[in-house]
Amino acid sequence: MKNTLEYIEENKPRFVEELISLLKIASVSADPAFKNEVLKCADEVAKFLKSAGADSVEVCKTAGNPIVYGEKFLNKDLPTILVYGHYDVQPADPIELWTSPPFEPVIKKTELHPEGAIFARGSADDKGQFFMHLKAFEAMMQTDSLPCNVKFIIEGEEEVGSENLGVFVNENKEKLSCDVILISDTHIYSNDQPTVTTGLRGLSYVEVEVEGPNRDLHSGLYGGSVPNPIHVLSRMIAKLIDENGRITIDGFYDNVEEVSLEERGKMNELRDDQEHFKKSIGLNGVEGENGFTTLERTSIRPTLDANGIWGGYIGEGAKTVIPSKAYAKISMRLVPYQTPEEITEKFTTYFKKIAPENVKVKVTPHHGGMPYVLPSDTKEFLAAKKAMEEAFGKEVLPYRSGGSIPITSMFEKVLNAKSVLMGFGLDSDAIHSPNEHYGLFNFYKGIQSIPLFFEYYTKG
Repeated sequence: MKNTLEYIEENKPRFVEELISLLKIASVSADPAFKNEVLKCADEVAKFLKSAGADSVEVCKTAGNPIVYGEKFLNKDLPTILVYGHYDVQPADPIELWTSPPFEPVIKKTELHPEGAIFARGSADDKGQFFMHLKAFEAMMQTDSLPCNVKFIIEGEEEVGSENLGVFVNENKEKLSCDVILISDTHIYSNDQPTVTTGLRGLSYVEVEVEGPNRDLHSGLYGGSVPNPIHVLSRMIAKLIDENGRITIDGFYDNVEEVSLEERGKMNELRDDQEHFKKSIGLNGVEGENGFTTLERTSIRPTLDANGIWGGYIGEGAKTVIPSKAYAKISMRLVPYQTPEEITEKFTTYFKKIAPENVKVKVTPHHGGMPYVLPSDTKEFLAAKKAMEEAFGKEVLPYRSGGSIPITSMFEKVLNAKSVLMGFGLDSDAIHSPNEHYGLFNFYKGIQSIPLFFEYYTKG
């Protein structure tokens, strides 16, 4: 292992250069205009995987974007680690808010990243993080220290719901069989307080439509006498959460996991700097469900948020209309024992219930996902904890994240294996936002931690 870590240290500049070359590819999965870039990126990932030492490298076709697969099989008596990541990225919009072009990576020093951070779309989510695994694997191969079997599955549709991943996994159960799944698509609490993610929230995502008159109406001729769908929709959304921060949907909390006071106490051992939290997002105060800390609200409690609302005229100048329709997108983050099917049904029933009789309401479900928990007393967690403690030189604590990675529950169901969420980003990395970035410190710590996880997991 000493030789492996020395190899990593010697090759840091090259690793960054190679990552930058990958970040220059605009592999936006949500926009068909970038299809060729997505395909190009899949090919480049396959080249990097093969050059790192993987066998049986394939760019596997799906009904959507391809999945890159590779493996190194040493011995059937050794454990097998399946590494998952995704090479697709979010759209870069709004472009004008970037301080440098999103697909022209630059390294800048910041207060949080004195060693520098790579600013580019996909740097933290997830190219920078899955690329750590390729470089860690290369280091183990070059120093003849790979302790177990390893398989890689890098997909191109995570940012649009992983629609074809489940099909691929179900059709390739034997090919993907493994003992544990290793994922770096999450963040640590801070560089001073590294963590291993032990829980993720699930997701129910819907789009709603409120229809009033059968066409847009002149606001002078009809104003004051007909329902305005934007007004109606706004009032309906406001009714979804009460003054105590509780979601008002009938039966919404029926199956919510009640986390013990002991576990909540351990969770709050993390240094929760409220002033830093508010400053980092430009707020003077926080809010949420009464009776819970910010850490608890963003991890062990379910939420409901309007993600976008639109209708009527939003172009330049003025157009005095009462719109025929208004729309909103709404996401609900779920906790253990809630299911997206259950919550989507309850939302739909309740939303229609609170609608006035003089409008029509339509609810369209989009994608969803199950919550996920990795107990902190498992072999998988303890290997990750020990590896990161050695790399960071600090105690590593368990941490529940508020985000969602729906494929973790699918992996467990189909492959009968737990996922270790060993991410190295920070929640300030601006993923999905302008000026996304990934600290070089975090990138290097990830590459150093991964071979240690392989070693400690194999030793068991």
